Amino acid sequence: MSRTYAVTGVASGIGAKLAETLKSKGHKVIGFDVHETSENLDHFVPLDLNDDASIISAAASTPCKLDGLCNNAGLPPRAGMEGAILQVNFLGTRAFTKAMLPHMNSEASIVNMASRAGHGWRDNLDQNKRLAALRSADQALKFVSEEGIDATRCYNLTKEAMILWTIAITEEMVAKGIRINSLSPGGIATGILDDFKRAFGAKMARNVERAGRPGRPQEIADIAAFVLSPESNWLKGADIAIDGGMGAFNMTEMLGLDAMRLDHLEAAE
Repeated sequence: MSRTYAVTGVASGIGAKLAETLKSKGHKVIGFDVHETSENLDHFVPLDLNDDASIISAAASTPCKLDGLCNNAGLPPRAGMEGAILQVNFLGTRAFTKAMLPHMNSEASIVNMASRAGHGWRDNLDQNKRLAALRSADQALKFVSEEGIDATRCYNLTKEAMILWTIAITEEMVAKGIRINSLSPGGIATGILDDFKRAFGAKMARNVERAGRPGRPQEIADIAAFVLSPESNWLKGADIAIDGGMGAFNMTEMLGLDAMRLDHLEAAE
């Protein structure tokens, strides 16, 4: 059965691969991006998540009802872009999602693209709540100054917020007949991978080395397509880590779980 899905950040990286994947399955794709593209799309709508007027216009220009929305657009941790990172990655995405709800069919699915970088949310709940109270780009700039945060922290914070926001509105969305989940990729080989290497340095290099390679955009797109589809209908309010095991490696060290490894069992025998 052909369905209609919307994808933001559709001009490159994971968004472009997701559009290709959805089209290959026979679905219609409405693409949103600040950069115009027509590849693997049935319709393109310009969208700048750093501009309130653009958000309103893009939602109003959505040409049909949707069976799903993937909030994939985002900015990397790049110095000098702190306010824009907060706005695009979280505040603008949140506003766009709200504006798109009237276009969503019953039993539609929303997928929010978070990140492994957001998995520290448990240690930063208060800061996330302060971020969630913001309503404008001007407030975001003031927030950056008051909180004393750099681009890397801004990025991590927005991905924490995406995970928490997904959890927070799950029941609200279920009441509307809509599912919402988040995905948390780690170390994906896209055009902005170098930004993450600069931001996270040796820690990221070690994680990628242990995993054997960075992830591929297609691998994230395949999972996003599944979570958008009705086949994942009982998946609600979940965050799915897609990181080649990086999170598990780090958690094993943090929790001191070496004694539970199978090679330890073999040694005892």
